[in-house]
Amino acid sequence: MGARVAVAGASGYAGGELLRLLAGHPELEISAVTAGASAGKTAAELHPHLAGSAAVGELTLQRNDPAVFAGADLIFLALPAGESAAVAKDISGSVKIVDLGPDFRLADAATWERHYTGSHAGRWVTGLPELPGARGAIRAASRVAAPGCYATAAMLALVPLVDAGHVDPADVVVVAASGTSGAGRSLRTDLLASEVMGSLSAYAAGGEHRHTPEIEQALAEAAARAQDADVDVEPVPEVRVSFTPVLAPMPRGILATCTARLTEPAITTGELRQAIAEAYAGEPFVTLLPGGGWPATASVAGSNGVHLQAVADERAGRAVVIAAIDNLGKGAAGQAVQNANLMLGLPETAGLTAIGVAP
Repeated sequence: MGARVAVAGASGYAGGELLRLLAGHPELEISAVTAGASAGKTAAELHPHLAGSAAVGELTLQRNDPAVFAGADLIFLALPAGESAAVAKDISGSVKIVDLGPDFRLADAATWERHYTGSHAGRWVTGLPELPGARGAIRAASRVAAPGCYATAAMLALVPLVDAGHVDPADVVVVAASGTSGAGRSLRTDLLASEVMGSLSAYAAGGEHRHTPEIEQALAEAAARAQDADVDVEPVPEVRVSFTPVLAPMPRGILATCTARLTEPAITTGELRQAIAEAYAGEPFVTLLPGGGWPATASVAGSNGVHLQAVADERAGRAVVIAAIDNLGKGAAGQAVQNANLMLGLPETAGLTAIGVAP
């Protein structure tokens, strides 16, 4: 028998993806699944694709009650903003938690409260194992906050270049297109097929998107590392990210185009690629594509994989890094399972793949 895990918020898209991954995980056993209004239904009623697994599809979702989680070694919280903190406070410190929501992602209370309602609950260990020093911190943690899907793509694209001192974190632009599942499962007119099909639409531009401060927080920490590594650099510049999200007519996937001003005009594409290659050498889920190859969401669909490409735009004096992830995979459930594997002392890749589903 493997470790016992529970999923709170199993009725949503991220929760359903978690159940799909856990159904095929060789070392994890689901002890309980919960939901709000959907309590009383089976997992397969809410997620018909799970009907092929009796062990998972026939699980009945219960109410979010601390007693339901008794006996779990680890709990996944796939809950809306503001709900994870309320659930987590009643869970014993001996039980590990991976939060897929935003409640514990940000260090600055004022920043959190500007983008969310309610009080700031504090910051947990950031659950992006590929960041410098993150893997050891995750292994040692009992509480981990997985970053948001857009933030994951942008952080993986840009952090190595900030760490290497190749780009100015005060001049960063990210434009990222996401599938509709990133907006959740609630019924909304702007997410109806008739509204989305055949159309791209931007939203929450001008620094209004909730993932903007996550990206800035990660880049600020990378800039601090870069300064510590080089005593001759100037004081760390202010970090500024202009982020524009775009809703794309597809169910899942993120394609993030990230640009930043080069710190030196002579920095080449080869140097950018080398920094990324060195940062992710040996990483099981990150692939730097060969020169001339471009990331596509279809290539990582259904996986925990990340595809990256980098070029130097010499005319504009900017680095361009493009990242493709599955927003429900590496951007949510896959990343949560990757964190859980580390926290439970399991092989990091257990139950996960970097290979997408095509066509």
